[in-house]
Amino acid sequence: MCGRFTFYTPPETLILEYFPEGLEVDGQFDPSYNITPGVGIPMIRMTMNGTLIMAHSHWGFRPVWAGEKAPSPINARAESVATSKYFREAFAHHRCLVPANGWYEWMATEHGKEPHYVTPKDPDKDQAIFFAGVWTPMEGDETTACAIITEPAHDTLKHIHDRQPVVLDPDCLRDWLNPELSERSAVRAATHRLPPERLEEYEVSQAVNNPRHNDPELLKRVK
Repeated sequence: MCGRFTFYTPPETLILEYFPEGLEVDGQFDPSYNITPGVGIPMIRMTMNGTLIMAHSHWGFRPVWAGEKAPSPINARAESVATSKYFREAFAHHRCLVPANGWYEWMATEHGKEPHYVTPKDPDKDQAIFFAGVWTPMEGDETTACAIITEPAHDTLKHIHDRQPVVLDPDCLRDWLNPELSERSAVRAATHRLPPERLEEYEVSQAVNNPRHNDPELLKRVK
Protein backbone atom coordinates (compact mmCIF):
# COMPACT_ATOMS: atom_id res chain seq x y z
CA MET A 1 0.00 0.00 0.00
CA CYS A 2 1.01 3.64 0.23
CA GLY A 3 -0.08 5.45 3.37
CA ARG A 4 2.78 7.86 4.08
CA PHE A 5 5.28 9.53 1.79
CA THR A 6 7.65 12.47 1.43
CA PHE A 7 7.98 15.29 -1.06
CA TYR A 8 10.61 17.99 -0.83
CA THR A 9 11.89 18.54 -4.39
CA PRO A 10 11.29 22.20 -5.39
CA PRO A 11 8.74 22.60 -8.22
CA GLU A 12 11.32 24.44 -10.31
CA THR A 13 13.54 21.33 -10.17
CA LEU A 14 10.66 19.16 -11.34
CA ILE A 15 10.16 21.45 -14.31
CA LEU A 16 13.85 21.50 -15.19
CA GLU A 17 14.40 17.76 -14.84
CA TYR A 18 11.09 16.22 -15.89
CA PHE A 19 8.79 18.78 -17.55
CA PRO A 20 10.91 21.06 -19.77
CA GLU A 21 7.87 21.59 -21.98
CA GLY A 22 6.24 23.43 -19.08
CA LEU A 23 4.36 22.81 -15.87
CA GLU A 24 2.00 25.34 -14.31
CA VAL A 25 2.35 25.42 -10.53
CA ASP A 26 -0.79 26.40 -8.64
CA GLY A 27 -0.06 26.96 -4.96
CA GLN A 28 2.88 26.63 -2.60
CA PHE A 29 4.55 23.29 -1.95
CA ASP A 30 6.67 23.30 1.18
CA PRO A 31 8.99 20.36 1.91
CA SER A 32 7.14 17.61 3.78
CA TYR A 33 8.73 14.52 5.30
CA ASN A 34 5.62 12.80 6.64
CA ILE A 35 2.60 13.26 4.37
CA THR A 36 -0.48 11.54 5.76
CA PRO A 37 -3.87 10.58 4.26
CA GLY A 38 -6.72 13.07 4.21
CA VAL A 39 -4.62 16.14 3.48
CA GLY A 40 -3.83 18.16 0.36
CA ILE A 41 -1.00 16.56 -1.58
CA PRO A 42 0.83 17.63 -4.78
CA MET A 43 -0.87 16.23 -7.87
CA ILE A 44 0.02 16.70 -11.54
CA ARG A 45 -2.63 16.36 -14.23
CA MET A 46 -3.25 17.41 -17.81
CA THR A 47 -5.84 20.12 -18.43
CA MET A 48 -8.38 20.04 -21.26
CA ASN A 49 -6.13 22.24 -23.42
CA GLY A 50 -3.18 19.87 -23.03
CA THR A 51 -1.10 21.83 -20.53
CA LEU A 52 0.24 20.30 -17.32
CA ILE A 53 -0.63 21.68 -13.90
CA MET A 54 0.54 20.82 -10.39
CA ALA A 55 -1.90 21.73 -7.64
CA HIS A 56 -3.00 20.45 -4.25
CA SER A 57 -5.49 17.59 -4.29
CA HIS A 58 -7.29 15.94 -1.39
CA TRP A 59 -5.73 12.54 -0.70
CA GLY A 60 -8.85 10.43 -0.46
CA PHE A 61 -10.82 9.57 -3.61
CA ARG A 62 -14.61 9.89 -3.69
CA PRO A 63 -16.58 10.53 -6.89
CA VAL A 64 -19.32 13.13 -6.63
CA TRP A 65 -21.97 10.58 -7.65
CA ALA A 66 -21.04 8.31 -4.72
CA GLY A 67 -22.44 10.66 -2.05
CA GLU A 68 -20.98 12.11 1.12
CA LYS A 69 -21.18 8.86 3.10
CA ALA A 70 -19.22 6.85 0.54
CA PRO A 71 -15.66 5.73 1.38
CA SER A 72 -12.66 7.88 0.42
CA PRO A 73 -9.87 5.37 -0.30
CA ILE A 74 -6.33 6.70 -0.54
CA ASN A 75 -5.22 3.79 -2.74
CA ALA A 76 -6.63 2.06 -5.82
CA ARG A 77 -5.53 -1.44 -6.77
CA ALA A 78 -3.80 -1.74 -10.14
CA GLU A 79 -5.55 -5.06 -10.69
CA SER A 80 -9.03 -3.49 -10.69
CA VAL A 81 -8.66 0.29 -11.13
CA ALA A 82 -9.61 0.15 -14.82
CA THR A 83 -12.75 -1.95 -14.25
CA SER A 84 -14.01 -0.98 -10.79
CA LYS A 85 -17.16 1.13 -10.86
CA TYR A 86 -15.55 3.47 -8.33
CA PHE A 87 -12.40 4.18 -10.37
CA ARG A 88 -12.91 3.19 -14.02
CA GLU A 89 -14.06 6.61 -15.24
CA ALA A 90 -11.06 8.26 -13.56
CA PHE A 91 -8.67 5.66 -14.97
CA ALA A 92 -9.95 6.27 -18.48
CA HIS A 93 -10.05 10.07 -18.35
CA HIS A 94 -8.53 11.44 -15.13
CA ARG A 95 -5.13 9.85 -14.56
CA CYS A 96 -2.56 11.85 -12.60
CA LEU A 97 0.92 11.82 -11.10
CA VAL A 98 1.80 12.24 -7.45
CA PRO A 99 5.41 13.47 -7.16
CA ALA A 100 7.37 12.16 -4.20
CA ASN A 101 10.86 11.49 -2.90
CA GLY A 102 10.01 8.22 -1.21
CA TRP A 103 7.45 6.40 0.88
CA TYR A 104 7.25 4.70 4.26
CA GLU A 105 6.14 1.14 4.88
CA TRP A 106 5.90 -0.86 8.09
CA MET A 107 7.33 -4.36 8.28
CA ALA A 108 5.84 -6.80 10.78
CA THR A 109 8.49 -8.26 13.12
CA GLU A 110 8.43 -10.21 16.36
CA HIS A 111 9.12 -6.91 18.13
CA GLY A 112 6.27 -5.04 16.45
CA LYS A 113 5.98 -3.03 13.28
CA GLU A 114 9.25 -1.59 12.01
CA PRO A 115 9.15 1.52 9.75
CA HIS A 116 11.17 1.46 6.54
CA TYR A 117 11.76 4.13 3.92
CA VAL A 118 11.88 3.44 0.17
CA THR A 119 13.63 6.10 -1.90
CA PRO A 120 15.88 6.49 -4.97
CA LYS A 121 19.28 4.87 -4.58
CA ASP A 122 20.87 7.76 -6.47
CA PRO A 123 19.03 11.01 -5.63
CA ASP A 124 21.22 12.94 -8.06
CA LYS A 125 19.86 10.82 -10.90
CA ASP A 126 16.31 10.48 -9.60
CA GLN A 127 15.56 13.79 -7.96
CA ALA A 128 11.94 12.74 -7.57
CA ILE A 129 9.75 9.72 -8.23
CA PHE A 130 6.20 9.70 -9.56
CA PHE A 131 3.33 7.57 -8.29
CA ALA A 132 0.59 6.71 -10.78
CA GLY A 133 -2.75 8.01 -9.59
CA VAL A 134 -6.33 8.83 -10.49
CA TRP A 135 -8.30 11.94 -9.64
CA THR A 136 -11.89 13.13 -9.53
CA PRO A 137 -13.50 16.58 -9.30
CA MET A 138 -14.98 17.56 -5.95
CA GLU A 139 -18.40 19.12 -5.81
CA GLY A 140 -18.87 22.83 -5.15
CA ASP A 141 -15.44 24.21 -6.02
CA GLU A 142 -12.47 23.70 -8.31
CA THR A 143 -10.57 21.28 -6.07
CA THR A 144 -9.96 17.62 -6.74
CA ALA A 145 -9.54 14.36 -4.84
CA CYS A 146 -7.11 11.60 -5.75
CA ALA A 147 -5.87 8.11 -4.97
CA ILE A 148 -2.47 6.48 -5.50
CA ILE A 149 -2.46 3.24 -7.48
CA THR A 150 -0.79 0.26 -5.80
CA GLU A 151 0.36 -3.14 -7.06
CA PRO A 152 2.01 -6.30 -5.69
CA ALA A 153 5.41 -5.42 -4.30
CA HIS A 154 8.53 -6.20 -6.32
CA ASP A 155 10.73 -9.02 -5.03
CA THR A 156 13.18 -6.49 -3.59
CA LEU A 157 10.47 -4.92 -1.40
CA LYS A 158 7.93 -7.63 -0.61
CA HIS A 159 9.77 -8.62 2.58
CA ILE A 160 8.55 -5.30 4.00
CA HIS A 161 4.98 -5.32 2.67
CA ASP A 162 3.10 -7.23 -0.01
CA ARG A 163 2.06 -4.07 -1.89
CA GLN A 164 3.71 -0.88 -3.12
CA PRO A 165 2.75 2.22 -5.09
CA VAL A 166 3.07 2.07 -8.87
CA VAL A 167 6.23 4.09 -9.57
CA LEU A 168 6.41 5.24 -13.18
CA ASP A 169 9.57 5.65 -15.24
CA PRO A 170 10.13 9.35 -16.01
CA ASP A 171 10.20 8.54 -19.74
CA CYS A 172 6.46 7.79 -19.80
CA LEU A 173 4.99 10.52 -17.59
CA ARG A 174 3.22 12.36 -20.41
CA ASP A 175 1.94 9.06 -21.83
CA TRP A 176 0.34 8.24 -18.49
CA LEU A 177 -1.37 11.65 -18.48
CA ASN A 178 -2.38 11.51 -22.17
CA PRO A 179 -6.21 11.78 -22.32
CA GLU A 180 -6.22 10.19 -25.79
CA LEU A 181 -5.24 6.90 -24.15
CA SER A 182 -8.31 5.56 -22.39
CA GLU A 183 -8.29 1.81 -22.96
CA ARG A 184 -6.47 -0.27 -20.37
CA SER A 185 -4.43 -2.09 -23.00
CA ALA A 186 -3.26 1.17 -24.60
CA VAL A 187 -2.26 2.64 -21.26
CA ARG A 188 -0.33 -0.50 -20.36
CA ALA A 189 1.48 -0.50 -23.69
CA ALA A 190 2.55 3.14 -23.37
CA THR A 191 3.72 3.16 -19.75
CA HIS A 192 6.28 1.26 -17.71
CA ARG A 193 7.70 1.14 -14.21
CA LEU A 194 10.84 2.71 -12.80
CA PRO A 195 13.45 -0.09 -12.71
CA PRO A 196 13.37 -1.47 -9.14
CA GLU A 197 17.16 -1.46 -8.90
CA ARG A 198 17.01 2.35 -8.82
CA LEU A 199 15.27 2.19 -5.43
CA GLU A 200 16.58 1.25 -2.01
CA GLU A 201 14.96 0.67 1.36
CA TYR A 202 16.19 0.99 4.93
CA GLU A 203 14.88 1.10 8.46
CA VAL A 204 14.04 4.48 9.98
CA SER A 205 13.07 5.79 13.39
CA GLN A 206 9.77 5.04 15.10
CA ALA A 207 9.34 8.83 15.22
CA VAL A 208 7.63 8.61 11.82
CA ASN A 209 4.70 6.88 13.49
CA ASN A 210 3.60 10.24 14.87
CA PRO A 211 2.07 12.35 12.06
CA ARG A 212 3.08 15.53 13.91
CA HIS A 213 6.74 14.72 13.30
CA ASN A 214 7.75 16.27 10.00
CA ASP A 215 11.44 16.99 9.51
CA PRO A 216 14.47 15.56 7.64
CA GLU A 217 15.55 13.61 10.74
CA LEU A 218 12.86 11.07 9.88
CA LEU A 219 14.88 9.99 6.85
CA LYS A 220 17.97 8.92 8.78
CA ARG A 221 18.90 5.25 8.91
CA VAL A 222 18.66 3.70 12.35
CA LYS A 223 21.28 1.06 11.59
